[in-house]
Amino acid sequence: MSQPSVTVVGSLNEDVVVTVRRLPGRGETVIGSAVEVLPGGKGANQAAAAGRLGGGVHMVGRVGDDDAGARQLAALTDAGVDVTRVHRTAGAPTGSATIPVEAEGGENLIVVVPGANAALTAADVDVEPVRRAGVVLLQLETPMPTVLAAARAAEGTVVLNPAPAQPLPAELLGVVDVLVPNEHELVQLAGAVPAARTHAELAELARGLAARSVVVTLGGDGVLVVPADGPAVHQPPLAVEPVDTTGAGDCFCGALCRALSAGQGLPGAVGYAATAAALSTTGPGARGGLPDDDAVRSALIRLPAARAV
Repeated sequence: MSQPSVTVVGSLNEDVVVTVRRLPGRGETVIGSAVEVLPGGKGANQAAAAGRLGGGVHMVGRVGDDDAGARQLAALTDAGVDVTRVHRTAGAPTGSATIPVEAEGGENLIVVVPGANAALTAADVDVEPVRRAGVVLLQLETPMPTVLAAARAAEGTVVLNPAPAQPLPAELLGVVDVLVPNEHELVQLAGAVPAARTHAELAELARGLAARSVVVTLGGDGVLVVPADGPAVHQPPLAVEPVDTTGAGDCFCGALCRALSAGQGLPGAVGYAATAAALSTTGPGARGGLPDDDAVRSALIRLPAARAV
């Protein structure tokens, strides 16, 4: 690897996206109006987002030895991602996710079946694309020991998106450079009671974690940046008309790592990622709206200025 790059270690899924008038409540049946089968998985979505923004992106993961696995590899290759280290797994299906999405506003729910993702091992991630990457991006849809092994093997910047939310071992938090939770995940990691909180109160929770810097995604309220040194800032969102918010957080993570690998500082990288994530919601599914670098840079002029918290 002669240039700084992004390596994503994580999940690859096939998404079944169902359009509904409104999301169902507990025990409730609703009628869908459309269904699509799309490439997904938090890891693969983040890799695809980074790949659309530039070259030098590698994916490390597992799919089944099935047609769904072949489709996931083809989709990532089409997004400009190197899939050499994505292994086919005999005896396990490719991971899958079922996602109902509201027709108006794009709100969604996600149910994931890991499949081959659960077979990703520490040996799978002790490879050159992880060791030599400028930025290594991790999530929690693969086994925790594997995530920890990847973080330890990385020689570059380690970014962790702690989703789906679960307790994190101290040894993992201790080697993370940038932690990217949403508000719910931050509260859970901090062991706090769910409640409405100001940006300053959220920043205080973030400072109690072991990660060097924390970037909290707040959905329609933008992003809170709590750097290792210096004051916290709030980045308001870019105004768009959302079609589908599925995968917006994944796009943010992929774009953040792409910007960091290109040498941007954390505040600038967050602005770039927030813009990319907003643009991603204007298309269907987790990848239908992924922007390229030109689109992000053109929209950046409309991004509101960040404000100190």
